[in-house]
Amino acid sequence: MRLATCLAILVAAVGCAQQLMPTPNLYAHSEADPFVDVPQALQTSDVDVLFVTDRLATQDEKGQPQFGYDRSKSLSYGSFVVGIGDNVPWDDLVRESRSQSRRLMLPLSRREIRVMGSFPETPPRRVIVDGVVTDDPRDAATLEAARASMCGEVSRRMALNPGRKEAFVFIHGFNNTLDDGAFVVAELWHFIGRQGIPIAYSWPAGQSYAYDRESGEFTIFHLKQFLRALASCPDLEKVHLIAHSRGTDVAITALRELNIEQIAAGRNTREMLKLGNVILAAADIDIHVANQRIGAEGLFILPERMTIYVSLSDLALDAASWLFKSGSRLGDARADDLSMEQRRILSQVNQLQVIRADVVRSGIGHDYFHSNPAVSSDLIRILRDNRGPGAENGRPMTRLEDGFWEIREDYLLTEKP
Repeated sequence: MRLATCLAILVAAVGCAQQLMPTPNLYAHSEADPFVDVPQALQTSDVDVLFVTDRLATQDEKGQPQFGYDRSKSLSYGSFVVGIGDNVPWDDLVRESRSQSRRLMLPLSRREIRVMGSFPETPPRRVIVDGVVTDDPRDAATLEAARASMCGEVSRRMALNPGRKEAFVFIHGFNNTLDDGAFVVAELWHFIGRQGIPIAYSWPAGQSYAYDRESGEFTIFHLKQFLRALASCPDLEKVHLIAHSRGTDVAITALRELNIEQIAAGRNTREMLKLGNVILAAADIDIHVANQRIGAEGLFILPERMTIYVSLSDLALDAASWLFKSGSRLGDARADDLSMEQRRILSQVNQLQVIRADVVRSGIGHDYFHSNPAVSSDLIRILRDNRGPGAENGRPMTRLEDGFWEIREDYLLTEKP
């Protein structure tokens, strides 16, 4: 019975709602208008997300591309147009996006999906030169062409809103589809004020918890390939990563391996990857594994800031803990899960914050980072404004004795413009 309950909870742990996420507290009772500077070309109820995926591409009955949970040997990228509402006029969408009580239903839908290009298959072909096994130079040329083409698309998108040359990359979690990931990053980008460019990195999840766990391992090579390519785009200045649920394990593992690679080459990882914020929400990682990767190996110092959102009300993480027979997951960590030394470091460093978000739960409480208006407000303050924690920085949270920060339901409800 317990196993059936846990599996039911995990299957329900899909990362997005089908309606536009609730208006963040930041805007609900404020004169602040995040949309006042949105360029004319982006003033539409459609959001064009750049998607990158190693899901296997097939075609539906109309010949349109679709991506299930099968794995592809290569990365594809393209355009995923998310519709917010049913052709809602821009002024109406702005009004509804700043209102706590909406007059209109704003369902999210897939308007269009279009594949623009792909990277070469992995593993690459090998040749033997003077008795040494090396990559086939034809693959290197194909990879460079794919990288250049993708960077051209990144530059085209940034030109639509040249004020901020940054990318917001969302990595979804267990049992999510490509649509789910595109919906979430479209919502977040919308409420950030449509600055920079939204990117959905989608890995082959959606079959079962065991399958998804191994798909998370499968995608690491491709995620590293993508992050290297993205950072190489000359017009891009900064990359922000937002990872959710099992996607946090995917993100942290890729960053760990990239860091080893950069250190071995004598390079600075943050500079090479252009890392801004790394945000881990409802992280489905064993706490001991997280302590090794983030703490012992020092991954928290790679980006400009790492933010970890945790909650004791997350039923999906309770189910994952039971299935793995482990202790806490990172996403429901308590102070007791950290040593005294770790708590001391946490209370003193500016690059790492752990935020306790035991807010009102909706559903199983796994998607609070965007479904709860208090937490989403804090997320926006980080991504849009790059503010540190504390009331003096416009992020009025309580600092707990254990070094954690605590966010409450009334967060920014009295925000002034």
